[in-house]
Amino acid sequence: MTAASASPLRLGIAGLGTVGIGVVKIVQRHADLIAARSGRPVVITAVSARDRTKNRDADLSNYAWEVDPVALAARDDVDVFVELMGGHEGAAKDATEAALAAGKDVVTANKALLAHHGQALAEMAEAVGHVIRFEAAVAGGIPVIKALTEGLAGNQIRRVMGVMNGTCNYILTRMETAGLPYDTVFEEARQLGYLEADPNLDVGGIDAGHKLSILAAIAFGTKVRFDDVVLEGIGRISIDDIRRAGDMGYKIKLLGVAQMTGRGLEQRMTPCLVPASSPLGQLQGGTNMVVLEGDSVGQIVLRGAGAGEGPTASAVMGDVLDLARGLRLPTFGQPATTLVTPVAAVTSAPAAYYLRLQLMDKPGALAKVATVLGDAGVSISRMRQYGHADTSAPVLIVTHKTTRDAIDLAIAAFPATHVVEGEPVAIRIEEV
Repeated sequence: MTAASASPLRLGIAGLGTVGIGVVKIVQRHADLIAARSGRPVVITAVSARDRTKNRDADLSNYAWEVDPVALAARDDVDVFVELMGGHEGAAKDATEAALAAGKDVVTANKALLAHHGQALAEMAEAVGHVIRFEAAVAGGIPVIKALTEGLAGNQIRRVMGVMNGTCNYILTRMETAGLPYDTVFEEARQLGYLEADPNLDVGGIDAGHKLSILAAIAFGTKVRFDDVVLEGIGRISIDDIRRAGDMGYKIKLLGVAQMTGRGLEQRMTPCLVPASSPLGQLQGGTNMVVLEGDSVGQIVLRGAGAGEGPTASAVMGDVLDLARGLRLPTFGQPATTLVTPVAAVTSAPAAYYLRLQLMDKPGALAKVATVLGDAGVSISRMRQYGHADTSAPVLIVTHKTTRDAIDLAIAAFPATHVVEGEPVAIRIEEV
């Protein structure tokens, strides 16, 4: 049977924003290529969005229109429900559940939905013999889900790490290259439309934390546990930190790290220092990067656009073509009923830390700081002092490997020395 004579795979697309229209354009522009590669035509039969009158820069006249995405999910002429609305409650969740109940496969770009309800949805899908695909939910156009579930399926994954929010990476690299403070670049990003309606989803690390929790579930065979992700945003990162870190050979990134340790599953989405010469250190602008480490493959690095119409729609269509080809995998790479509930690591693995202190110009000040660090079990690897400003001067310390608890213990003891002004800054240094 030729592709032209095979039965078409029929899509129903809920959500006609940037990504939804991107999918429409790919289906329309590459119909012959898609059919040749998948062995059957892929067509759109119906769509859903709130406002039918909006100009969307695409011809939608040949598609049935449903105001209610749940009604779209239940249509007899839809084989695959493509959920591109966003949000982890309400219409997105209801329509996804309706699609599975009606015997449809689901393709989604909704990381929040999977981070909060992924286990329940995976169990529901697999119980009725259907598939949820979500390549576009993590790192835009980078095929990291496929890498973990297929290409690296023979590996025991040791660590997943990456920059997974392009907006935060844009802000940090813009601060560095232009020498601008955080508030100025934040407003610039807002004006350019880079920020979510709720900016804290971006700069607070929540969006990237959703993605990390999904990757951790696949990598370590665990149920998705977004609530266990340690989150810290970039709002406290100053231009001074960026400059001083650069002087010592580091870049600051909002870095996600997931690894299984003897203490349990560690999931962190926090600002970290990485070597400036490393692939992560060289990552500029809104680009994403994911680093995967397996026991057989070693370390591999995936880099690409983490958002935008084309890259995200490309990832959606990759999932659609897999379904058209008949490729059917469990949602998180193994049957949902076999995923275990992880024990959350209470403390993170030891690491070196960057400390920035504003030290008063008093006799013995450095010695007092060194004593406090030593009493907390923190040893100094490198230290650098900068020029005085009035009666104090910034001091940078890079520690040997230690724990965050030890760092916090030292910070709590600094006020009693009467030589440290303001609040010290402590940032983990990640080995990459």
